[in-house]
Amino acid sequence: MITELNDNELMRYSRQILLPEIDYKGQLKLAQSHALIIGLGGLGSPVAMYLASAGVGQLTLVDFDQVDESNLQRQVIHNESRVGLNKAESAAQSLRQLNHTTQLNVITHQLDPDELAQQIDQADIVLDCSDNFDTRFALNQACYKAQKPLVSGAAIRWEGQLTTYDFRNSQSPCYECLYKRGSNTDQTCSQNGVVAPLVGMIGSMQALEAIKALVGLPTLMGQLMLIDGLTMSIRRFNLNKDPGCQHCGD
Repeated sequence: MITELNDNELMRYSRQILLPEIDYKGQLKLAQSHALIIGLGGLGSPVAMYLASAGVGQLTLVDFDQVDESNLQRQVIHNESRVGLNKAESAAQSLRQLNHTTQLNVITHQLDPDELAQQIDQADIVLDCSDNFDTRFALNQACYKAQKPLVSGAAIRWEGQLTTYDFRNSQSPCYECLYKRGSNTDQTCSQNGVVAPLVGMIGSMQALEAIKALVGLPTLMGQLMLIDGLTMSIRRFNLNKDPGCQHCGD
């Protein structure tokens, strides 16, 4: 594990190191950290790029889908030359050009429950950039069991939402405190549409939440942020742990 930042890293990350909330100690912590990113689409694109550019030392990229031309409207980590290529592989190509010092692990198949648990055990933080409830419920359950923080984002049409479930804290709510199994029908961008910059907004905020969680700063744990891109309104609601939650409740 890296024990100090070299001169090049001190220069590269100098603007972050200048922030007293991060400083040298926080930047070193980022360099020592490992983030697991599930989904390299509209949300995963800015998440991966900002975490790599911010100096997170290791990223594991998971996506079993291929780049489609319709993705290019919003999935900015990909480009026209990579249509047909696996999204995790395509993302890795972009990230290697962005920051060659970031260690990249690429997984191009759908993880079964045992593999997912193994990957979460090896990571310091998990970012849910998926687009379906089954994956979100599975990540919630596995992160809760492993006591790893989970940064959750979603976007569709003009609306987005964001929160962090920090299972290092016993008072953190979980995804099932917000959404109950069987009570929701998946809504996808392909069926309902999404405006391109909205996923960039949510994904960038997910990356920011991850950085704060990794360096020990307060996050949105216990709060749900809702963004309306059409009216440019942002609202925050308290999201308390549900004592009757079948997953994390008492």
